[in-house]
This record gives sequence, structure tokens and C-alpha cells, in this order.
Amino acid sequence: MNSRQRRGVILMLLSILGALVVFGGVLTVVNDVESKVGPEVTAYELAGDVEPYAELEEKHFKEVSMPKRWLPGTAVTDLDEIRDKIAVNPLKKGSLLQSDMIADRPALEKGQQEIAIMIDAATGVAGKITPGARVNIFATFPAGDGSSAKGKGAGGEPVSKVLVSGARVIDVGRLTSLDEDDDRAVSGNRQAVPITFALSTLDAQRVAYAESFATHVRLALVAPGDADGKGEGERDYRLSTDD
Repeated sequence: MNSRQRRGVILMLLSILGALVVFGGVLTVVNDVESKVGPEVTAYELAGDVEPYAELEEKHFKEVSMPKRWLPGTAVTDLDEIRDKIAVNPLKKGSLLQSDMIADRPALEKGQQEIAIMIDAATGVAGKITPGARVNIFATFPAGDGSSAKGKGAGGEPVSKVLVSGARVIDVGRLTSLDEDDDRAVSGNRQAVPITFALSTLDAQRVAYAESFATHVRLALVAPGDADGKGEGERDYRLSTDD
């Protein structure tokens, strides 16, 4: 081996030694970072915005990994925790899911009962009524002669009535097409949603009566924080009494 070859071998060995030193340094830094950060755990982020009171499903979230020491104590690490839960407030895309963002699906209170009625998708608050929401229930009755059913308008004038103020929604079903022979499908193929409310016996009777005899039953979504949903004005409205 001549001197040029020896210099080449020496340079090669020095290069390998330098690479090993650099690799060792990088490995040391990585190990040091890992020792400071700690092990990673699974958490969940919002895959998209979720409306308040909406029932939570797995499709609303995406799995992420992050160091355990940086994870808040309220973070949800198991999606079983969202079963039968609803969003307490509006949830924004990219937010870390935490237990204080969710609540149990609303249940009946003492003295209440469940009643479900079909609400026309065109006259309800389409897509915005969710379990836990508060709504005012209105019914419009046709004109009457004043001597028949109490719900009908007196003196030949139609009347709109506030049936229930601040009714609590328990469940919202799937959009359903009404049959052509259904009284509510008066203008072709109409769609309706079964909505279940938690009501007192008297309010349930009012709603059941309206579903049978009213021309339309409509819902008005009550703003969060408006506890009873009651507004100003009388329970009955007639156009002739509007100033």
C-alpha cells in the first residue's frame, strides 16, 4: 500500500469516526428530549365545528398523539366517554376534546313525559333543533265560527297560538318523507322530522291537540341562556288585533 492509499484509508476512517460521533450526539439529544417530554398518549381533536346541544359521534373527532405531561387532566382519551353525550357549547374545529365540553343527554324530570310529533321540515327550524335545545311551539288554527273547538279562531278569523314556551327537546329523529295520503303532505312530497319533547301532561295535551287539528305546527328555537323561552305578548295572535 503506497502513501496515497494510506492517506485515503485514514481519511475514510476519520469520516466514519466523525459520522459515529455525530450520530451519538444526535441520539443523546433525542434521548434527553424524550426523557424530558415523557411518553405520548392518545387524545382527540374536533374534526369540524359542532353545534351546541348536538349529540356527539365518533365522526366528529380525529385521533392525535401528544406527550402525556402536556395533556390536560380533563382531556378525553377514550371515545366511549362521548356515548349518549351532547355538546355543552359550540365546539370549534381543532380544539382538544375535554370532559367539561360535554354533558349527559337530557332526561325526563319529575312530572314530565315524552311526547313525539312530526314537524314539517319546511316549517320547523331545519337542521338546528338538537337534543337539549329549548323551543317555543306555535300552532296555527283555521278560522272558526267561535262556537266550535276552543283552538279555532273566533269570528271567522284564523289564530296563531303559543302552545308551549321553552319546551325541552329530548330527541330528534331522521328526516322522513310523508305519504301522499298524509294530511300534512298537502303539496306533493313533503318531509318531516319526528321530534320528542319533555312536557307536562297539560302541555303534552296541547301539542297532541294541535298536531291533530292545527293547520301548521311550528318551532322557534330559543337562545341559549333564555331559561323559560317566554317572550312578550299574548298567547293568541290575530291579524286584526295587530296595531
